Amino acid sequence: MSETETSQVDHRRLGVDLYNATWALLDRDDRTPEEDDAMIAAAHASMHHWSQAADVQPENLGRGHWLCSRVHAVMAQPDAAAYHADRYVTIAESHPLADWDLAAAYEASARACAVAGDWDAAEDFVARARAACGSIAADEDREVIEKDLETVPHRP
Repeated sequence: MSETETSQVDHRRLGVDLYNATWALLDRDDRTPEEDDAMIAAAHASMHHWSQAADVQPENLGRGHWLCSRVHAVMAQPDAAAYHADRYVTIAESHPLADWDLAAAYEASARACAVAGDWDAAEDFVARARAACGSIAADEDREVIEKDLETVPHRP
């Protein structure tokens, strides 16, 4: 295997490994400030490595933006959460992705708006996501998005 091929395999592997490492931190309620920093770095590094992989597809980039948006929403950083959610919406609306990607992109946007306190926009994106869920063929995929929608902060 040439150096270029090895590098491309490494980018894909690193993208996957860092995605999983980000989720391991996201799932914890007792993160330290240093672990919060690591979580943000891992999410962005995952997206970077996916973007460098030879077999990168639009869905990989979109889902990387989704992960970054989720991390920034959890960290109460609405501007960064909104930026990445908007990028995912753009990708999902302009490419033929899986039937659940658009609903997930709208869910990320809803969460980013809620974190920013823009309750009207958050409710609009929740409604869009629920409507997009109607196009998801697999019950399991639809249930994942619906479960995520239940965790979007609501108007106080």
